[in-house]
Amino acid sequence: MQEKVSPVPVHVGIIMDGNGRWARQRGQIRTQGHLEGLKAAKRVVKAASDRGLRYLTLYTFSTENWKRTTEEVGFIMGLVKQYLRGELDFYRENHIRIRHAGDIAGLPADIAEEIRRAAEDTLGCDGMQVILALNYGGRDEIVRAVRRLTASGGQAEISEETLSAHLDNPDVPDPDLIIRSAGEFRTSNFLLWEGAYAEYYISPKFWPDWTEEDLARALENFRGRDRRFGGAVTGGAVK
Repeated sequence: MQEKVSPVPVHVGIIMDGNGRWARQRGQIRTQGHLEGLKAAKRVVKAASDRGLRYLTLYTFSTENWKRTTEEVGFIMGLVKQYLRGELDFYRENHIRIRHAGDIAGLPADIAEEIRRAAEDTLGCDGMQVILALNYGGRDEIVRAVRRLTASGGQAEISEETLSAHLDNPDVPDPDLIIRSAGEFRTSNFLLWEGAYAEYYISPKFWPDWTEEDLARALENFRGRDRRFGGAVTGGAVK
């Protein structure tokens, strides 16, 4: 099977990497990198919305990020809370709906409440959907999906379809494109199930330096891809 690549991917995921290294190169503390990374996220969200993307998943905080220092984790959580509370007008003006992926039960109560409030306040927005992967890990999502499936009480067979139906956002289409900044070639436990056939784009730029032009380059690169979904080229055709 071969799919003709559309001018704009429906769903893009972004691994926003390099905040700490960006700060270190400038002799600044890591938290300054996270602050600048937040500004970059807003730039890219606006650009993605303007270009007609329907879904954008941002890898905001992984299940492994709890291993960082208490001070850094606290700062990141504070930024998330500030972003969710302070940008509601931005979401509404751009018709952006906020959603969440990850284990919300493992988040501080005030952060979980801010996520629920932002999701509720933007529920009626009919533009791009921004999914914040917060306290998220691909393996953890799969484990939680299996638990939901086996606890559902039904007799459903465990299959790709039934497991997919119990993921965090089963109505969201799989990502067409996953972008990673800072030149790293790792999946880092991001959308492991959903991203099985996603195209990858690796940028050498640290995330705080990202602009609308960087997103444009990633989307242009995507347009040049042939998506084969495991098929092979035989005589000019994909089988």
